[in-house]
Amino acid sequence: MLACGDDGATTELDASAPRDASTRADASSSEPDASPSPPDGATRDEDGGTTPGPTLPAFCDALPPADRSGTWQSSRVFYGDDGRLEYASDAQGNRVPDFGYAGYRYGGVALPEVPEVERVAPGDGDDTARIQAAIDEVAVRPLAERGAVVLEAGTYEIAGTLRIEESGIVLRGAGDGSDAASDTILRATGDTPHQRTVIVVGSGASNAWSRLRSGSTVDVTTERVLVGARTIEVEDASGLAVGDPVLLRRPSTSAWIGALGGGGGSSAWTAGEIDLVHLRYVHAIDGRDVTLDVPVFDTLDRAHGVSTLSVIEGPDVAREVGVESLRIDIQTAGGEDEDHAWSAIGVVGAEDAWVRDVTALHFGFAGVRVTASTRVTVRDVRAIEPVAIVTGSRMYNFAVERGAQQVLFEDVEAQGGRHHFVSNGIAEVSGVVFLRGRSSGARASSEGHRRWSQGLLFDSIVETAPATQIVVGLYNRGDYGTLHGWSSVHSVLWRYDVGGRRAVVQRPPLGQNYAIGTVGTVTGDGPFDGPAGHFERDEGTLLPGSLYEAQLCDRLRREAI
Repeated sequence: MLACGDDGATTELDASAPRDASTRADASSSEPDASPSPPDGATRDEDGGTTPGPTLPAFCDALPPADRSGTWQSSRVFYGDDGRLEYASDAQGNRVPDFGYAGYRYGGVALPEVPEVERVAPGDGDDTARIQAAIDEVAVRPLAERGAVVLEAGTYEIAGTLRIEESGIVLRGAGDGSDAASDTILRATGDTPHQRTVIVVGSGASNAWSRLRSGSTVDVTTERVLVGARTIEVEDASGLAVGDPVLLRRPSTSAWIGALGGGGGSSAWTAGEIDLVHLRYVHAIDGRDVTLDVPVFDTLDRAHGVSTLSVIEGPDVAREVGVESLRIDIQTAGGEDEDHAWSAIGVVGAEDAWVRDVTALHFGFAGVRVTASTRVTVRDVRAIEPVAIVTGSRMYNFAVERGAQQVLFEDVEAQGGRHHFVSNGIAEVSGVVFLRGRSSGARASSEGHRRWSQGLLFDSIVETAPATQIVVGLYNRGDYGTLHGWSSVHSVLWRYDVGGRRAVVQRPPLGQNYAIGTVGTVTGDGPFDGPAGHFERDEGTLLPGSLYEAQLCDRLRREAI
């Protein structure tokens, strides 16, 4: 799996080669409990799928507020007389997407407190093998007997990579502070293999969702599937079942690229290189109408190519896995040193996973990166003090890459990097929420980075002392990198505080981007041409304060009926 930076360079992201799902214990049909437990109030579907269920967080009690004095609402998404959110579409059918499905088990479900099953204390020298042995010992147990591998307070030397490849395993420390007497500190030493990831959560397969059931692919016959839709019509639904994991693909045809004016750069994108991919489960079937678990984040227009729906054969993912309460301190020579561990945590090939209460220091690529994974929560994590050459393909503090969908970054802090909150996974990324993130000293913009990421929400982000003029962009990146072009679509800035600098939001062909309630300057004038997106700002307090939380509460109330 490769990721491109501003200069078009590439960097290897995955340390492990893709493997057949059938070789992994949690993918075995002999262990039926390997499928994830469904959200509270939901049902487990056949073949491991889950149907979202209602769990109403406490903050929903105040939404919408009874007293709305001194508030204003967007014309695009607002509370109706019945207290439910309503959406207004433009003449092309574009509307603000529904982000209320992002996060662990679709959001609205508390991260689990997983019981301890193994304990490791600091040792002498490299601790990688001892910790990995404890993880591997838990991995061979029946799923119901797995749990947390706890690292006692102290300092551990990690000269390799720790891998949590099987379902139901959590790596937990004593705290993410700098005091070895009370916290768990992983000192990532050396550079073998070159620019490795310190902890990989998930199967490690960057193609975890790519194996399709033979003969299962059917055409989508709906003429135009609009943003926010969950139900599509297919030519034949007889081969589908409720609970099937499915891949919804919109091909990147010459007709579609032509409708985008080539993609936004001086040369056109190449047909077939940037297909839109949505990873979903079948929620319901009615004749030829198939309802998916999560809405779509882009318009699927048959005039630009026929979309297809295929059953995924055993996704190669680990479920109910996480990392908690530890500090990852990558050892470097400082300055522009690049001969060291490159990312602190990679969530690769996972579903219903989390990272919380972690501090990551001195990475070159990312503090936390998410690839080929869905329904992931990253909460209360700090990614700070990166060490690398300040140039392309580096310093993406919190990054989503190909196949990252329904991902929630909540209450995270980024410092000193380039693109602090970024999507780098082209048209295979959607439904990603950055909520209440804190960004200090950013050297480049948070953004959809390249080639049509859909459905990004930057909700209540605060910039402090940025070292760049454009701190966030939903725009045309034109000839940057590998013809990045239109880098995001159907994406939203909601109450984004630009820290005295500016946001650039432009409207791509066939879509829209939004800046609602921006604190500071927002403009349509970017580094490459494009019309301005949809801007709204008024006096008083924007209601709701968080779009994600309002949409989550609205969904959970709707499902409870």
